Amino acid sequence: MEFLSDENDIEEFSREEEQPETEQKSRLDSLPPYLYQRKPMAAFWTVASIISLTVNVILILVLVVLGQQLFTLKGIVTEKLLAGLYYNFLLMDQAHIVTEINVVDTIQVVDTIPVVFDLPLEQATEVVLVRDTPIDDATIVLNNQPVPLDLTLRKGTPLNISLDLVVPVSQTIPVVLNVPVNLKVPVDIPLQETDLHGPFTGLQDVVSPYFWPLVAAPDRWEDVPLCQDVLRPICDWILIPE
Repeated sequence: MEFLSDENDIEEFSREEEQPETEQKSRLDSLPPYLYQRKPMAAFWTVASIISLTVNVILILVLVVLGQQLFTLKGIVTEKLLAGLYYNFLLMDQAHIVTEINVVDTIQVVDTIPVVFDLPLEQATEVVLVRDTPIDDATIVLNNQPVPLDLTLRKGTPLNISLDLVVPVSQTIPVVLNVPVNLKVPVDIPLQETDLHGPFTGLQDVVSPYFWPLVAAPDRWEDVPLCQDVLRPICDWILIPE
């Protein structure tokens, strides 16, 4: 380490130390007045304010761009996704299963049929006596003369008679039938009246809390409340193109 030996060396050293400070002051004096007015703190706040304003402007522009993208994203999510899910679940709950079922089968019918009716009987017939039949105070014609007498008709004697009567019939008839069946049965089943009604309404309840708030949300800057009242001039100038 070298020591300064005389006063000339000391003065020279002092001039070397003062020279950078003088150059620094001359550089600051060369700055424009709106940046530096020989007041370091004022210059600091000026620079900080300029940086802050620049950052705020950039952030506002970013928010405007993001807002436009959010409107687009909101339309896609609301119309393409949530609306499709909600209304399709609603239509599924209101749907009907409408079809025709072709039934081809053979049905065996086993039953008894009661038969009750009156049978009118009017005809000529021949009957045969099954035992001797006495006839008292009968009259026969003998030689064209009526002769009263008592007769006995022997067993096995045939008689020609005329029947005119009503025969009541009451009978039970057993029935066994094989009935072929070939028919189309129309079917209309509303899903609201089936067990599927609960799951469909449950799915609507899951989507509904997200769907309806998004439907009510603004779709463009013109629908934002601030752009309809306080900030309308700014929105018309910056956010809403002609």
